[in-house]
Amino acid sequence: MTLLSVEHIDVAYGDVQVINDLSLTVEEGEVVSIIGGNGAGKSSLLKAISGLLPPTSGVIRFRGEPIQALPPERIVERGIVHVPEGRRLFSLMTVAENLEIGAYTPRAHKVRAKTLRQVYELLPRLLERQAQTAMTLSGGEQQMVAIGRGLMALPGLLMLDEPSLGLAPILVKSIFDTLRKIADTGTTVLLVEQDVNHSLKLSDRGYVLEHGRVALSGQAGQLLENPHIKSAYLGI
Repeated sequence: MTLLSVEHIDVAYGDVQVINDLSLTVEEGEVVSIIGGNGAGKSSLLKAISGLLPPTSGVIRFRGEPIQALPPERIVERGIVHVPEGRRLFSLMTVAENLEIGAYTPRAHKVRAKTLRQVYELLPRLLERQAQTAMTLSGGEQQMVAIGRGLMALPGLLMLDEPSLGLAPILVKSIFDTLRKIADTGTTVLLVEQDVNHSLKLSDRGYVLEHGRVALSGQAGQLLENPHIKSAYLGI
């Protein structure tokens, strides 16, 4: 079943068009990676889906309903949760407080205690750190809080923008192990990530963006073997 359908969207910052006639789909239960170089339009795509940068044309459907004209808070209520690049935690608040903020929609607020227990089971390090302020955590721990906060909103689609950015290799592995666990629960994931090897190994399918357009798409395993991907993104 198609969960998300992006149909021929254009996206611009003022007079500068950053996405051109882009279409893609995400099926229920999939992990889909969006890869590409800097300035390819990856983050802009997630912002368009989450309502932060509405498309100037085209349609975005979630569970069959158009959402491109909705404000971000209504899109979150529908079940699309965006974990942005850079974590953006409340640095003087505790881990527990940062997580609980994620359950602000009425649907999520009703079951926040149960969801918090589930997040702690998935991310036990956060249970150990629950009383610490976010500013005292390592980069990897902060990223786990950002992901956990997203899960607190009960996403039908969890979108992550560069979750491994700036992390040491051992922490990158930990983050992708966490994403594997999330995917194994049946959560649908749309992932923007410059670590192409890790992201495609995690994913079912992938899209390659170049200059705001889809240049390649296909099964993740096939993309990993594609000569262009190997040369441009894997250094092979």
